[in-house]
Amino acid sequence: MLFLADRIAESAEILRMYEPPEGYYLAFSGGKDSMVLYAMAQEAGVKFDTHYNLTTADPPELVRFIRTCYPGVVFDLPETTMWKLIPSGHGHGLMPPTRLVRYCCEHLKERGGDGRVVLTGVKKSDSIKRRKALVHSCRKNGKVVVNPLLNWRDDEIWDYIHVNHLPYCELYDQGFSRLGCIGCPFGGPKQQAAQFIRWPKFRAMYIRAFGRMLDERNKRGLETTWKTPEEVMSWWLKEPTK
Repeated sequence: MLFLADRIAESAEILRMYEPPEGYYLAFSGGKDSMVLYAMAQEAGVKFDTHYNLTTADPPELVRFIRTCYPGVVFDLPETTMWKLIPSGHGHGLMPPTRLVRYCCEHLKERGGDGRVVLTGVKKSDSIKRRKALVHSCRKNGKVVVNPLLNWRDDEIWDYIHVNHLPYCELYDQGFSRLGCIGCPFGGPKQQAAQFIRWPKFRAMYIRAFGRMLDERNKRGLETTWKTPEEVMSWWLKEPTK
């Protein structure tokens, strides 16, 4: 636990160092990292308001957990839905979202905080492709993003949760290591498949969205090897993990 104490002290110092007069915009996902970020912001004594971006593909258990355990979190509604976004062709070439083509994140998950200093729970260990800067600016929307948990490891995150007896979403104990949108490619094909078994209605909604996507591709004369929505789903689930 010695290293955990160092992590806590480091994050608290970062939070106090970059605190803006109006307070932080804390981007909350309901996952383990954002829970620790929220607790650390409280522990550091900084001012912040907390926001959860509904995506319309949110796990029901996760939404219920946030509403129950974090009643002060602001739920921000999207201007569109996942099911309208996929067939819209809005700058993404009319294809399912992938790890490389992340248009759904831009329009649904990463909204809000424009012109604010935004806190996220991003860690270096999350992905080699994720930003590893402690602080970075976004010219497009005027955000300044601060990642106070950048140097934390997953085991330290869980140590903090257990030591402080923080309640967490039940899905972690039911085989789900990542609590993003249902069907998110970042979880990998196995987790996608497991999610669609647990939440078959969401699979059906993706299938319908893929069908409308294929109709739109046909209207625009775009070539494709996909003939049916099920073929799109099969391709999506078999997408390489590396």
